Amino acid sequence: MRLAGIDFGSKLAGTIVVAYLVQNTVRFERSSKGENADRMLLDFFSMYEAKIIGVDAPLSLPGVYQKVSGYADYFYRQCDRELKAMSPMFLGGLTARAIKLKNQLTRSGAKVFETYPVQTARVLTLRTYGYRTRAPDFEALLKVIEKRGLTRAKDSRVNTAHDFDALLALDTVNRIAHDGAMVSGIPEEGLIYY
Repeated sequence: MRLAGIDFGSKLAGTIVVAYLVQNTVRFERSSKGENADRMLLDFFSMYEAKIIGVDAPLSLPGVYQKVSGYADYFYRQCDRELKAMSPMFLGGLTARAIKLKNQLTRSGAKVFETYPVQTARVLTLRTYGYRTRAPDFEALLKVIEKRGLTRAKDSRVNTAHDFDALLALDTVNRIAHDGAMVSGIPEEGLIYY
């Protein structure tokens, strides 16, 4: 099955990374500084045709904006509160771009899920190996992920937090595909998988 995880971010900074599976090994696609990363993602997925994609970015707004009765919070969704995640409203334009990307990829036949690598890292206690610090031990971090069934292609490097977060998003998608992912939130408002 074709699976992919995206560490989503700034459109032109060259920090967006896709981790995806090819014959059961992980490969990476990265945006370049100055490149329109949204276009790069659409071009990549028009060739790769992933069936399930995890995006590390908000893919919905708080329920009050969705005209669902019973919601009064203008800043956070239930899933954000449960996981202590950033408000989709604070992220503004990034949230809008992520929702647009989800809609475009869904029209192409993919199932797109919001993932939260930071929460996956909490569950796996990856801080022990320097996750999200200035000096992460990528080899130790990768060993944890490999024990979960994801092996990098020999020529695929992981040397930035963006690479590793894309890999964590892929790990979540892999578990979604096998009914093993955890989830927070309310379906009609928005769910975060980890």
